[in-house]
Amino acid sequence: MKSAENIKVGISIGDLNGIGSEIVLKTFEDNRMLDFCTPVIFASAKTISFLKKKYKMEISFQGVDDASQAIDGKINVVTVWKENPSINFGEEDKKIGQFAFRSLEAATKALKERSIDVLVTAPINKHTIQSEDFKFPGHTDYLAQELNGESLMFMVTDELKVGLLTDHVAVKDVAAAITPQLIESKLNIISKTLQQDFRISKPKIAVLGINPHSGDSGVIGKEDEEVMKPTLEKMRNNGKLVFGPYSADSFFGSGNYKNFDAVVAAYHDQGLIPFKTLSFGKGVNFTAGLDKVRTSPDHGTAYEIAGKNQADHNSFKEAVFKAIDIFRNRKEYMELTSNVLKKQGKKI
Repeated sequence: MKSAENIKVGISIGDLNGIGSEIVLKTFEDNRMLDFCTPVIFASAKTISFLKKKYKMEISFQGVDDASQAIDGKINVVTVWKENPSINFGEEDKKIGQFAFRSLEAATKALKERSIDVLVTAPINKHTIQSEDFKFPGHTDYLAQELNGESLMFMVTDELKVGLLTDHVAVKDVAAAITPQLIESKLNIISKTLQQDFRISKPKIAVLGINPHSGDSGVIGKEDEEVMKPTLEKMRNNGKLVFGPYSADSFFGSGNYKNFDAVVAAYHDQGLIPFKTLSFGKGVNFTAGLDKVRTSPDHGTAYEIAGKNQADHNSFKEAVFKAIDIFRNRKEYMELTSNVLKKQGKKI
């Protein structure tokens, strides 16, 4: 098993007009980070040189042609483009969006080829990155396609973990999207990731209702009575510790979330508003359900402060640490499972 010291952390640079490059460089300006991992940034040596001068950072890096050439104890930069992007902080720019995609594409390829161990993505602009090659609402859906898995947006800190039944779905489409099959699939993903990635042997999961007050017994919508409750009961009968649906308006304020290993929200804002309120700056976005590890900070491009050297890099740093932890936990889980199966005489 790889030690923490040489776990290769691939980094896509995100939207260059946003704060992504700033939080990446601030994270690794602290040389102690190199004791925990080997960073591999997908951009270009010229671009990183320009950015470190812009932010007046005393960092050194090693340019490499391929992630497989990354040197431990160094910040490595894989040159993905030879052009000099015209960086205008705080502005939406389709050309800059394509550099963000090229970085992500190269990093994802390296992840698939195992030239890097994990991927940490800096924020993109979901509008400017759109092209013939990227027609997705965000990183999560793109990576699900590229890494052949059923992805789930899982926002995590040590104290709070929130998963979503639906993520980048319009509110008007949420109820129709939530089916018994979707509920079972997403809860099974969360249960598995809590076991293999977070070392929780018997995860206890709370599920929030779709409608206000979980429908008030059908008075405010019937989805919770007709879809959510029967599905959760079926899963409990099959041994899963899933509970709910709970009324979302009081669940977090009452502290009830502390009684569970994870909380599953019906839609994006129902889960992310309380998550970010309780943990902003410390939260990590983890894409569960894939056979590779990807994390990101819990915020966007923050154009309003881009280029001003004001960005807080703590969420990105947490994303790096979380990716390392998950990689190691999963590796140990797989080895343990493999050993158990061997003892039982079963094929792996």
